[in-house]
Amino acid sequence: MSTALLPAFAPAFAKGFALSAGLIVAIGAQNMFVLRQGLKREHVAPIVLFCALADATLIIAGVNGLGAVLALVPGLSLALSLGGAAFLAWYGVSALRRAANPEALALADQPSITLGAALAGTAAFTFLNPHVYIDTVMLMGAVGASLPTGERPLFMAGAALASLSWFSALGFGARFLVPLFARPAAWRVLDLVIGAVMLLLAASLLVGAAGR
Repeated sequence: MSTALLPAFAPAFAKGFALSAGLIVAIGAQNMFVLRQGLKREHVAPIVLFCALADATLIIAGVNGLGAVLALVPGLSLALSLGGAAFLAWYGVSALRRAANPEALALADQPSITLGAALAGTAAFTFLNPHVYIDTVMLMGAVGASLPTGERPLFMAGAALASLSWFSALGFGARFLVPLFARPAAWRVLDLVIGAVMLLLAASLLVGAAGR
């Protein structure tokens, strides 16, 4: 693309970046998991890359029409809600159990997980959340698909960059909080917050499923 054309297409890039940033910068299960792994400095780069690539893939699929296809699949949203609720409830209870265990609250004592387990957890937090399909596939897909064909690549690029920037800041920026989390009480508070958020999200998924 000629550089002379970039200013004309810049609004599409900015729209994708702003919309993506507004949707992902919020307290949620995936962000809590990335933050916790960032504090542990464990498998941060693969987790950040997985989250960013997953978002980019879903956004591209949405802009290219996947959202309309998913809306026609009966029972998919219900299945995702029930599966996501079960996973979030399990993780929330695990976090509360960690908070109640005074022997596992120092940074050095945080249990390690393998790369495979970390990526499996990241995938679960990403793909078992029905809201990720509503936000990235359907909402962002609808906005991107409404743009002229020539502007869509920059919209998707802006959205993908916002996702990569956010998860990089969350995962790698967590190390600046490490001195705070050298104190056991800070881990107790974090795990209490994580547990509460996960259980609330699980409950909201069940309520939504019951209303269908």
